[in-house]
Amino acid sequence: MDRLDGLNTAQRQAATTLSGPLLVLAGAGTGKTRVITVRMAELIRSGVRPNSILSVTFTNKAAKEMQERSAQLLGKRSKVKPVVTTFHSFCVRVLRQEIELLGYPKKFAICDRGDQESMARTALRDVRVTDKALRPGDLISRISRWKMAGVDESRAADYVDDDRDLLASMAYRKYQRTLRARGAVDFDDLLLLTNKLFDQHPEVLRKYQTMFQHVQVDEYQDTNGVQFDLIESLVREHHNLCVVGDDDQSIYGFRGAEVTHILGFSRHFPTAKTIRLEENYRCTDKILELANNLIKKNKGRHDKTLRANKPNGADVVFKSYPDEQTEAEQVVAEIRYMIAELNVVPRDLAILFRTNEQPRVFETEFRRQRVPYILIGGQSFFDRRETRDLMAYLKTINSQRDEVSMLRIINTPARGIGQTTTEKLLKRALKQGRTLWEVMNDLDGDKDIPAKARGAIGGFCSMIRGYADRMGSEPGNLAEISNDLLKEIDYKYEIERQYKDEGQQIRRSGMLDEFVDTISHYVKQNEKPSLDGFLETTALMGRDEENDKDEQLLNNAVRLMTLHSAKGLEFPRVYMVGMEENLLPHKRSVEGSAKDIAEERRLTYVGITRAQEHLTLTRAKTRMKFGKRKEMIPSRFIMEATFKPEDEPQETVAG
Repeated sequence: MDRLDGLNTAQRQAATTLSGPLLVLAGAGTGKTRVITVRMAELIRSGVRPNSILSVTFTNKAAKEMQERSAQLLGKRSKVKPVVTTFHSFCVRVLRQEIELLGYPKKFAICDRGDQESMARTALRDVRVTDKALRPGDLISRISRWKMAGVDESRAADYVDDDRDLLASMAYRKYQRTLRARGAVDFDDLLLLTNKLFDQHPEVLRKYQTMFQHVQVDEYQDTNGVQFDLIESLVREHHNLCVVGDDDQSIYGFRGAEVTHILGFSRHFPTAKTIRLEENYRCTDKILELANNLIKKNKGRHDKTLRANKPNGADVVFKSYPDEQTEAEQVVAEIRYMIAELNVVPRDLAILFRTNEQPRVFETEFRRQRVPYILIGGQSFFDRRETRDLMAYLKTINSQRDEVSMLRIINTPARGIGQTTTEKLLKRALKQGRTLWEVMNDLDGDKDIPAKARGAIGGFCSMIRGYADRMGSEPGNLAEISNDLLKEIDYKYEIERQYKDEGQQIRRSGMLDEFVDTISHYVKQNEKPSLDGFLETTALMGRDEENDKDEQLLNNAVRLMTLHSAKGLEFPRVYMVGMEENLLPHKRSVEGSAKDIAEERRLTYVGITRAQEHLTLTRAKTRMKFGKRKEMIPSRFIMEATFKPEDEPQETVAG
């Protein structure tokens, strides 16, 4: 069967345009993943070497889906495959080969959020900035914003908007110096350093330009400045670039995404061909009518109109309620009725909201009315204390230069190396210009450190060396060795000491098994497993919200999630709640610029187009704000979509 069979005219045109710059404007639900994978197969059929095709996307989930689909199209006979990866994984691939040119060790560590906060706190202390003036989390956000725009620590002072930015620019230098001294990079460095490498070492850039003769980018509307520079440099010689995206779904401005990249594609690449995918296979005609009417109010967008492949759908419903409590009670009652009386499957229902404060009242109602639900986007497995402790052990075993990780676990669980001893060791390391590890291994007969503490330090160092040897020589047994480590440090006792509640103890002890399972899964998935490889995989995976979202979506329960979390998902029945001014659009945007409102409009459009069959929009006429009941105005987006809300709520279906 021809792989082009079943593609509509526009999809076929996109899949068979194989050279030069190509912009595929793929509206919501128009089959973009299928197009981009079929296009890879067509390139190979035309004689292009598979491994000279690079397809880049944003999440591990999207990359995995593309890999699976391309494998189905190409068949098992093809040993050589296209490179399908995320931006960050691609950059790790480059840096593992070339980073020494920038003065970093080949075996660099990738810091997690906890490591970053620790270094940020130290950097702020070094420049004498208090938490009141600038918190560590705020510093990390500012540094991330600069790095996403391609601004390194030497130029940050030229990009300050206020006094806090000025303080942050000074701390940025200290933070970066600490990272380099520890042979480590943070998540944003992966992109920034790859760009720096390409910029400062033309021979390296030429190597990768020659290696990848065709480049594809998915979700192009989400690219930030440094990602744009990276792609532009890779295709500078041949311009064989296909980007797929939808400016109407650009909702990550707060992460540095710049919608101007997709809007200005033809300016950057004047010979570009543009193809619009407008046939929507997800939503009914009534839902799309609402979405099209709304998004057309945005100025400066690529003109496109989604057409429904599913006509004669149910009307979109709007309901207003006296207050947020009644809104939650009635929505949950309606959902309970559908599940109990109409046999609707809980996982087919989603409630979407704008802010993290909104779900509280819905959660209370779901519990009271005994309806199964799950809040998507809760704490990540990789952010949990137990996971971070165990990851710190593995990072220390992998590289004794990683002092942030070592300091986290040097006395966890307690082994007799107190804070006073640790501070003495750190001061000595700083004074002597040596690493903490070198100082810890040079304490024979040291009178300044108590004998008991010296013994504990010796035991700790011996244990780390022993596990480093075992994991290096038996990479196929990483899971079993990690299990031995857990038993040796008696981490279960640490959990029992920290948490007196038996339920908490059981749940958190379960994390240990889950952690070992994660390692076991990694080993099975990789032909050449290694501790270094596992840490790299989890560092990238830990930042990918899609992984936790995927696990949560397996549960048969009603989904509660923010509009941002809902992107890329679809549900037969969707409730968009809190359709009010200062909620959607958000208060910050209302007080901001037209650009901010445009992004909120796109966010609403994304929410609407998550619904496949049924869509209900709700609002509260009043809300409690700071202990006082406040009148709420209907969201401007309701009127803009030419949908006329009724003064009184329609009668709800109750059980």
